[in-house]
Amino acid sequence: MTTYLLAGGGTAGHVNPLLAVADRLREREPDAQVLVLGTKEGLEARLVPDRGYELLTIDRLPFPRRPGRALIDFPSRFRRAVRETERYIADRRVDVIVGFGGYASAPAYRAARRLRLPLVIHEANVRAGLANRLGARYTPWVGTVFPETRLPHSQVVGMPLRREIEQLDRVTMRPEAIRFFGLDTEKPTLLVTGGSSGARAVNRTVFDSVDGILDLGWQVLHIAGLASELPESPRDGYTIINYCDRMELALAAADFAVARSGSVTVCEFAAVGLPSVFVPLPIGNGEQRLNAAGAVSAGGALLVDNADFTPTWVGANLLPVLSDPSAVSRFAAGILTTGHRGGTDRMVTLVQGAAK
Repeated sequence: MTTYLLAGGGTAGHVNPLLAVADRLREREPDAQVLVLGTKEGLEARLVPDRGYELLTIDRLPFPRRPGRALIDFPSRFRRAVRETERYIADRRVDVIVGFGGYASAPAYRAARRLRLPLVIHEANVRAGLANRLGARYTPWVGTVFPETRLPHSQVVGMPLRREIEQLDRVTMRPEAIRFFGLDTEKPTLLVTGGSSGARAVNRTVFDSVDGILDLGWQVLHIAGLASELPESPRDGYTIINYCDRMELALAAADFAVARSGSVTVCEFAAVGLPSVFVPLPIGNGEQRLNAAGAVSAGGALLVDNADFTPTWVGANLLPVLSDPSAVSRFAAGILTTGHRGGTDRMVTLVQGAAK
């Protein structure tokens, strides 16, 4: 029996691919033990146990970007996290470590190197994060989503998608999705999502622009995020929810979307053929703009900077598309050409190869 330790978390962008790989490992190896290393604060604290996996936790340990006490304390805190991870590995007799980036990954990578265990890394973004840039030097097993990603020893495997997304037939699922969210069967749906935590600028602009969207005959399903400060919906046809555990149904209900361009979002939209306006997160290392570039080049999405995404922009750029069904269809066909549904199997094959 093989024991796998999957490390990552923080946001849905790390947790969802991790869970997709965990599920597929369990399908292929029913007798395998799959454990997850994360933090108590990240989204994994809820999603991992809900999915039926044991979550082993270490302290949340972001790398300090500025001089100060946190930078001075970081080395000792990091060593402590590595030691704790090593204890988990020894106690559970872990055979393989698989990392997805995020706060829990770097200690796991260091522990794998110290204990000389097979290490497999998945990088979801075009521009790799710090933990994965460091960890990729330790292992020959590195999978990426995008061919543009530059990491040592990397090969393109694609995005691990949950089975619900991988097998989604939007046409067949649409009636159930419309009923689930209480939407109108006769109207096209604009899906708005800023990720699990929400996106204040996206939320505010859509809220302030909704009259123009509704007046075109569309309805809006707005997943505002757990930290949303939006008031209640001002009009019929505008549904606001804070979080959605059934994203496959949201994708099935939607005909167009407005979203951040995290890698998971971009890949899920492309896999199911959902055209979008992508509003990249304005912080970080610019990875979200790069993630969306392929979909935009294929004519499947519009890209707008966070600062420029205003009601004026919506009126000048989005509303003309929504008012033209043939334009919506062209965008849908364009983004579908960039989509792939085989990332989970390819990543799990890489993991199992490392375990041999």
